[in-house]
Amino acid sequence: MTKKVKGQTVKLGLAILVLTLILSGFIYDRFQSENTLTSDSEVTVLRAKNANVFEPVLPDNPVILPDDFSFQNEYQHGWWHFFANVADRNGNQYGIQWSYFRIASQDRERSGWQSPQLFISNIVISSGQKVWKEQRIARGGIGQAGMIPAPFKIWIDNWMWRSLGRTPFPGQLLTETDTFSLNIRSNTAGPFVLPGDRGYVAKHDLLPIASHKVTMPFLDVVGEITLDGEASIRVFGSAWMSKEWGSGLLAEKQKGWDWFVLNLDDETTLSVNRYRHFKQMPHVFGTLSTNDGKVVQLQDENIQFEPVKLTTLPNNKTLPLQWRVVIPKYQVDLTVSAVNDQLWLPFIIPYWEGPIKTEGSHNVTGFMQLTGY
Repeated sequence: MTKKVKGQTVKLGLAILVLTLILSGFIYDRFQSENTLTSDSEVTVLRAKNANVFEPVLPDNPVILPDDFSFQNEYQHGWWHFFANVADRNGNQYGIQWSYFRIASQDRERSGWQSPQLFISNIVISSGQKVWKEQRIARGGIGQAGMIPAPFKIWIDNWMWRSLGRTPFPGQLLTETDTFSLNIRSNTAGPFVLPGDRGYVAKHDLLPIASHKVTMPFLDVVGEITLDGEASIRVFGSAWMSKEWGSGLLAEKQKGWDWFVLNLDDETTLSVNRYRHFKQMPHVFGTLSTNDGKVVQLQDENIQFEPVKLTTLPNNKTLPLQWRVVIPKYQVDLTVSAVNDQLWLPFIIPYWEGPIKTEGSHNVTGFMQLTGY
């Protein structure tokens, strides 16, 4: 066995050991069957058995900004997602994805090495042919990861999102790895949006499974990326960001979700979600937002949202990487496909996520996220 392979094996073993020790209250079986569309354990890190000891997500507790940009450690989970579609001066296109997760093993806060908080961050850059990705994992309580609400800063090791005020914007995302780095600056080009009922987003038709959420669907971005040690590439484009938090965010019979963010034009963004259940119909909902402040909440009866083609990846997983999204009332009729099929991300919380391309009523950019497969 080569030194490189040995090093990778040791890193993987340490990551699994850390996760097992810190999240002893969770049921998490990372290495289970890879069969198509039947796996639910890959997202069970969001389905904790002791979720009832954390603060529940209730509809009479609206999201309040900028206060709710801070951590809410009384809830079990919290995470940020940032997607950017950018291009360089030659027209070469790239997708940029940043995720930052906070997961607690118990509701009682403790200092130092006794902290119940685990932090996970993922960075992904992709082109139509290649993917660059890395993950960082950190304990809470020892300064390796955390948050400062004012001025706003979230970090893990030398990766950070920071701004000069109490909100993330104008903001700067800085990351550096052995094979790539990025320095991206983002600013708002439209309002923040509270999906659902003032930020309360239901995930199930019958059970009280929900989260609190705020989205930032209108962002302009500019910055630099470096890939494989080559010269820095100046890029610019648009982006979408969200923050979501709650406790026990999946019911026991939920398999995972399918999530699309679609920039219909410079003024309108569509987000559609499909939460899949065992032996039940999926729970489908969406949000249509415009940069003049209009927000339309879409229910199942407003959306036709189904996979139309399966793709088998080199790891033998079969995923629906082509979809049909139809919203007749708003003249949306799209066939959505992945730009680069090879964006299965084998992280601690594994999922497929990447830029999309479309045919149909709109010339769309955006992102697709598929979990639980």
